[in-house]
Amino acid sequence: MEEIKKISEGHLKHHKLLNQKSSHHAIVSSAMATLYAKSQETEEHGQRLTCLTNMIGEHLDLEQKVLDDLRLLSLLHDIGKVGIDDRILNKPSRLTNEEWKQMKHHTEIGYRIAMSTPQLKHIAEYILHHHERWDGTGYPKGLKGAEIPLLSRVLAVADAYDAMTEDRVYRRALSWESSVEEIEKCTGTQFDPDIARLFVELVRKQKVKV
Repeated sequence: MEEIKKISEGHLKHHKLLNQKSSHHAIVSSAMATLYAKSQETEEHGQRLTCLTNMIGEHLDLEQKVLDDLRLLSLLHDIGKVGIDDRILNKPSRLTNEEWKQMKHHTEIGYRIAMSTPQLKHIAEYILHHHERWDGTGYPKGLKGAEIPLLSRVLAVADAYDAMTEDRVYRRALSWESSVEEIEKCTGTQFDPDIARLFVELVRKQKVKV
């Protein structure tokens, strides 16, 4: 009974972070406001990712606590960008190799921010590894396959899709059909093949940008 109580209390605490009427939500709101002020990341991007990752998570039959963690990760995965130089974050053209090297540090910065915030510690590892690749060529640790945390793998597919279907300074948005084809091309290399195939199937059923 004590163990059940601890699990229940932990679930409630994490859920409060997403409840706008809870004082815990101020932590999330503050972190998000800082990120939006610093970079070109938008609240809409976080909300779209929340919808996409929740869609995947529900079809993976993830329990509610895990879905809550996935939602929090969708909102705060790029929080480490607050530690990246503004000139790099908001550069209106492609980054140089050196600039890209600096940009890659945002996952480790985000990890440290989450680890220093007791209410966010439980998603720190997911933030750290959301740019890992299924074939082991990602960053920062070069994890491969199932070594990559599940929620990081889910986010990676959704984040790539959303990035492709939105305009960027240096390119126009791709159609949902072209974006899905790109996800398929990277299945088993960049993305977890099971998650990528599921995502493609779900998007094609709706035949629109999710």
